[in-house]
Amino acid sequence: MAVNQRSVHVEESGRGTDWVVFEAGQGLGRTSWDAVIPLLADRARLVAYDRAGFGRSGRTTEPVGVDDMAADLVALVEAVVPESDPLVLVAHSMGGLVARRAVERLGPRLRGLLLLDPTPESAPVYDTFSRTAAKVDRVLSMTQALVRFRPLARMASGNVRRVFPADTYATMLAEDFVPAGIAQTRKEIRAVAAAIPRLRAEPPGPPVCPTVLLSASRPAKGRERQQAVIAEHQRRWVRTLPDGRFEGVDSGHFIQAEQPGIVADRIGHLLDPVVAVE
Repeated sequence: MAVNQRSVHVEESGRGTDWVVFEAGQGLGRTSWDAVIPLLADRARLVAYDRAGFGRSGRTTEPVGVDDMAADLVALVEAVVPESDPLVLVAHSMGGLVARRAVERLGPRLRGLLLLDPTPESAPVYDTFSRTAAKVDRVLSMTQALVRFRPLARMASGNVRRVFPADTYATMLAEDFVPAGIAQTRKEIRAVAAAIPRLRAEPPGPPVCPTVLLSASRPAKGRERQQAVIAEHQRRWVRTLPDGRFEGVDSGHFIQAEQPGIVADRIGHLLDPVVAVE
């Protein structure tokens, strides 16, 4: 479908009058939710999509910033989800920045917000993120050429191969870990680097709906201290909300792949107005 003059691939499934819209993390798209969606098929209408430039969506030639991604998410919701129907927004990692920007415009429509290990721009690790992004970009520039060779693409995507179902990974390998997908990931890393100072200076308005933040409590080896600081800043943000809850989860960063049952359960609670306010 056309969204703000960009072409995005949208997949709808499930049934009911409640809606759940999923926003993927950096470098991934709709398939990152494959393990969660079947668990909710009888509970709600489910919308997963590929941001412009990823998966089956149209490629982009111009820079797309975090605010542009948020505008696309808002436009998609407005086009697909009836205004009167309950809606829960779910976002992972960098997608949390996109979702928080979108919430500023979607706020009154939301029954709940679920964030999976979202990027906390206030954490000290992001003090020098522009330099980090430049280093990562140099590595990805080489990766972009190498992923043309499928064995090397599998090596470069080992972090997702280890946690996502085999059929999901096969699709990711074919759609996301290709030169065009890596090129878009590079654009998104630069977009986050540009957004961090603005988000720190003018944070998105807090969501007024019930909000649950699931924080990964099983960091990659060597990242234990960094993850502890990130979790603390995630917790601090949740404490500023009128109706927020922080929850550590026994998982690595891809909570939706490692703990899909927990993710589906928390979505169900947010869709239930009685449980959501407890």
